[in-house]
Amino acid sequence: MQFISLQENLKKGLNIVSHTSSKNINLPILNNILIKAYSGEIEFIGTNLEIGVNSKIRGKVENDGEFTVNSRLITDYINLLNTNEKVLFKLVDNELLIESGNYKTKIKGESSKEFPLIPTIESDNIFSFELESFRKALNSVIFSVSTSENRLELTGVLFSFSKDSLDLAATDSYRLAEKNLKIDQSINQNLNKDLENFKLIIPAKTIQELLRILNNIGETGDGDGKINISFSDNQILFTFNSTSLISRIINGNYPDYKQIIPTQTKTSALVSKIELVRAIKAASLFSKNGMNDILLQIKKNQILVSSFSGASGESKIKIDSKNGGDENEITINFKYILDGLNNIDSELIEILILNSNSPCIIKRSGLSDYLYIIMPIRQ
Repeated sequence: MQFISLQENLKKGLNIVSHTSSKNINLPILNNILIKAYSGEIEFIGTNLEIGVNSKIRGKVENDGEFTVNSRLITDYINLLNTNEKVLFKLVDNELLIESGNYKTKIKGESSKEFPLIPTIESDNIFSFELESFRKALNSVIFSVSTSENRLELTGVLFSFSKDSLDLAATDSYRLAEKNLKIDQSINQNLNKDLENFKLIIPAKTIQELLRILNNIGETGDGDGKINISFSDNQILFTFNSTSLISRIINGNYPDYKQIIPTQTKTSALVSKIELVRAIKAASLFSKNGMNDILLQIKKNQILVSSFSGASGESKIKIDSKNGGDENEITINFKYILDGLNNIDSELIEILILNSNSPCIIKRSGLSDYLYIIMPIRQ
């Protein structure tokens, strides 16, 4: 194996796949990245057996071949080389020779024979979305996933496909986030129309790894374009730019979360997100340890945000709002509401309340594509 590529290309490819590699005593080769050079293509592949990531980079292949080397070692080394320098990779006697300018090193590795085979998905069901819109949608729900293993299905994000849209949902039983993405029929003309109400549960770790890659792509300005999603009975594949990520799917039945979304409300409040966030942060300083409780009181044309602690004192903040319906109040976890507000892309947000014992709805003003629901703290 022998090829040449720019340090910048190598750095991007390695940074994409290196996080997937994992320390595994029983299967040490999972610490490695598989490097493949065939037919003019250079690929980096990493896996932890649950997630597999593949990234293709530009370069010149002089001799075909493949080899595996320690993921962290090669990534750290390439990151230290001069930007835009040409880097030569050459496999010599089970050592990877790397040369770039005044830098020359040999990295010991292992044959690719023991490296796990990354599965592929052959499916006619391919959904396409704008990459940036999809990235934002994932960010808007992932924080609500449960971290408890007691209910495995809640440790993932629910993907509900239909011929018209994709609904993303996540809940930990204390709050719920739901995001709707419309399917662009112009780029999804060949979909199987029998996919109405088709549901998949994607592990949170998969979504977090996907977001890490997508966020990095966005920072480098490579986030334009689309992302393709295809799936089989037990796996899902995300493909974008020159990268693909494949993951297992969680087997289980996701709860019918629609049942907890209030169908009636008695009070609405339209308020500046920035002002509400500031007020909640101020009130949170005086919330009770372990409860994180703050009180929202919706009165005529204002919201009173308050908290009280016998140990530290109390706080009351009034902010202007446009309210409708009855006066009302609810006690909620300040961390939960801040999580939701920080992921709503809007200057104005709407709060909907039925009573102090029912879930509180938060959404973007005038839009219904995103809902965030918080269970109250019952006094």
